[in-house]
Amino acid sequence: MAEDDWTDWDAGPVSRPYTLTGGRTKQRTNIRFDLIDLIGRTVRPVAGGAFTPERARILNMCEAPITVADLTSTMGVPLGVVRVLLDDLVHDGLIEIRVAAQRGPVTDRGLLSRVLAGIKAL
Repeated sequence: MAEDDWTDWDAGPVSRPYTLTGGRTKQRTNIRFDLIDLIGRTVRPVAGGAFTPERARILNMCEAPITVADLTSTMGVPLGVVRVLLDDLVHDGLIEIRVAAQRGPVTDRGLLSRVLAGIKAL
């Protein structure tokens, strides 16, 4: 076998995203995890049960607040998978979300005026 031949071993661990979420593709709650929302660990202890390595990794990364985007990037899995895993951890009371962005339209005329002034100054 030549040194540059590709083998399955070289590919590393291969797993379909749905196996990381136990086959689920939808969240249990209606929480929307925006990319810039901060996720932090609660003080609630982890109970036994079906606790996956992915959930443990997320909890370790959430010891200091971290954005959903940074979690997704570090985990190396699709955003949808991370959202399902985060939803499970919120449901279990192990993490909390700090919403970084205001949801809905911006209606503060003062803010819009300052943004417009800044754009004109460019």
